[in-house]
Amino acid sequence: MMRQAARAVALLVTVLTTATLLVGCENAVTGGGRPVGDPDSAKIGLLLPDSVTARYESADRPYFEARIGELCRDCEVLYANADGDAAKQQQQAESMLTQGVSVLVLDPFDDKAAVSIVAEAKAQGVPVISYDRLIDSPDLAYYISFDNERVGELQATALVERLSDEGVSPHAGGILMVNGSPTDNNASEFKLGAHTIIDASGYRILAEADTPGWDPGKAQDWVSGQITQFGDRIIGVYGANDQMGGAAISALKAAGVKPLPPVTGQDAELAGIQRILIGDQYMTVYKALKSEAYKAAEIAVDLINGRTPTAGTRVRTSAGANIASFLLSPEPVTADTIESTVIADGFYSVDQICTAEYASACEALGLR
Repeated sequence: MMRQAARAVALLVTVLTTATLLVGCENAVTGGGRPVGDPDSAKIGLLLPDSVTARYESADRPYFEARIGELCRDCEVLYANADGDAAKQQQQAESMLTQGVSVLVLDPFDDKAAVSIVAEAKAQGVPVISYDRLIDSPDLAYYISFDNERVGELQATALVERLSDEGVSPHAGGILMVNGSPTDNNASEFKLGAHTIIDASGYRILAEADTPGWDPGKAQDWVSGQITQFGDRIIGVYGANDQMGGAAISALKAAGVKPLPPVTGQDAELAGIQRILIGDQYMTVYKALKSEAYKAAEIAVDLINGRTPTAGTRVRTSAGANIASFLLSPEPVTADTIESTVIADGFYSVDQICTAEYASACEALGLR
């Protein structure tokens, strides 16, 4: 009997030990729903949506990688750009998951198509941070962006006030709206914010169109067609970003329109700032991309270390999911505020802006 009892005890110890080991292995893999491994040498995926928007390669990516390097010296950032192709972005995400990323930071080319990326990541215990554009998924870990309706409000307010200050009558014509991509949730929010202001202003909209893939060539072609139809009845142009604004300006110049009507933009791209300097573009919206990219990096490092960042607010997806979010504040930029915004924040130096072609315009504004 004593020998049987000893065997029973030994068997129980073996079972408990095995169970403990199995649980330990499971926790090491799942980490409570995310891979953990060694957080000091984790792989972090960064997926950006297109190459036509200058900010992604010039600002978002280098800022993100720099901040990860500061917070986690031995962590590896796996980077990919979808080049405006949702299927390509899906493949890139799957490749990163196969390579064992611990977190994905995803700026979707198509916020609906990217839902499947989030689902695949969730199935593997990998949290997804929706970066800059909101993915229509309830399974996001966090969302980091700007107040995008406010962006549209700032653009439209500047445009309407400029028209009013110039004494342009609402009866003189109307505004063209060159909106962003229909697959970009942000574009719909910019448009909503802009309509809130324009629709109540007394100025009317002659025509508007969404621009597939934020393609400047398509935007320019569309504006050219509107110039043929409306001619000098175009009193202003709402450009959803600097590339849309630049495309509109190119079309207006090609048609010989003088003087140019006020044109808006967004992203404070260098070319947009320089157009503002010489009066071709009226305004842009500066979004502190360094702050956005840094915050995304900080959230990613928190997640791989098992920490839960406290979100500043919550944002609803179009399907109604309530996502923990961080929203930053955008700032309008006109010629008079270039120095106090993008230069003061270190986004550009005077030397970067004031190249030979723009030297006299910079001197007139006191930019030295």
